[in-house]
Amino acid sequence: MNLEDIIRETKAYYCLGCGVCTSSCPVARILPSFSPRLLVEKALLGFGDEILKDKELWSCLTCARCTNRCPAGVDYLNFVKDMRIEAKKLRQEGIAAHDGILNTVMELQTMNLKQDRLSWITDDLRVAEKGEYFYFVGCLPYFELVFGNEGYCDVGVNPLERAVNTVRILNKIGIEPVVSNDERCCGHDLLWNGDLDGFKRLAELNIRTIKDSGAKKVICVCPEGYMTLKRDYPLYFGEQDLEVVHLYQLLRDELGRGQLNFVEDNSDVPRKVTFHDPCSLGRIAKIYEEPREILSGIPGIELVEMQRNRADAICCGTSGWVNCSTCSKRIQMDRLKEAEDTGADTLITACPKCDIHLNCAKYNSDVKIGIRDITDIIVEKMI
Repeated sequence: MNLEDIIRETKAYYCLGCGVCTSSCPVARILPSFSPRLLVEKALLGFGDEILKDKELWSCLTCARCTNRCPAGVDYLNFVKDMRIEAKKLRQEGIAAHDGILNTVMELQTMNLKQDRLSWITDDLRVAEKGEYFYFVGCLPYFELVFGNEGYCDVGVNPLERAVNTVRILNKIGIEPVVSNDERCCGHDLLWNGDLDGFKRLAELNIRTIKDSGAKKVICVCPEGYMTLKRDYPLYFGEQDLEVVHLYQLLRDELGRGQLNFVEDNSDVPRKVTFHDPCSLGRIAKIYEEPREILSGIPGIELVEMQRNRADAICCGTSGWVNCSTCSKRIQMDRLKEAEDTGADTLITACPKCDIHLNCAKYNSDVKIGIRDITDIIVEKMI
């Protein structure tokens, strides 16, 4: 796609130069060299080659705060994605975090390989090889190898617990989901880091695996996986005969029908929690109320909001495992301080990456607030 096409497709020509995008950007508040407005203005002035070679192109968190606030309707989110795809063709890319191990794992999954990604399924978990519901686990097995208790970068998290929790919750509401050893990474990070070909290979493999299972409904927990399957797969491969739903949409409906019940809490003092909106779940997918309704429906839980919540929530600080820097750390610490200021004892996350990034920032810091995934609380309290 040439520069003119990118400008037209993302409506960059509507840019008013008002600077709302830059003033809304958490990165721009810390890095004076980064400005969404200036990148768009450079494109409009014909300096596309300069943008493609600009390392700051990879500092964007793709958190959609600028896109949501733009008064002219410029799609800055896809502007960055498309510019990165063109930059990748010139061998330009971001600085890989964690020695590039996660980027390498994603690239390896595009190849013809055999995986062993189901070792977490214990005898008490009911799963199927074929059926109506497909649970898309995503990269949790690989995150476990890197960030788990015995992983390369132990930051006090257990990513696979999210997968176990999800199957337990689905079993509780009468669903035995298909879980496949042939599933691959959804491709989100490859796509948003400019590797369109790699993304397409992963998507083709996943579409085939899901269809071979006979499933008609795909359940996602990872917000990025949810948006990739729901929005990006149809964009690049056409509409599929599959319904993609997020677990919290499903659970909110079950809660309303009385199919999901929780134990009564005997404590006189409710446990105070605050909720961190993941960018892909909130601003991008517009799923704000479902997780809050679930938390509010659990006896003994008091939900208090951070000052910046829902569409105004701040990103967890990095994206796609690239350009993780002191800027990222400052954004994360700011978010953790905001959570502590609510008086809550626990910060609830709803995204495996948010869980990892915020715990990583908390590690070796003086932050006291606990960090837990929403599925932890559901499993702990459900009857």
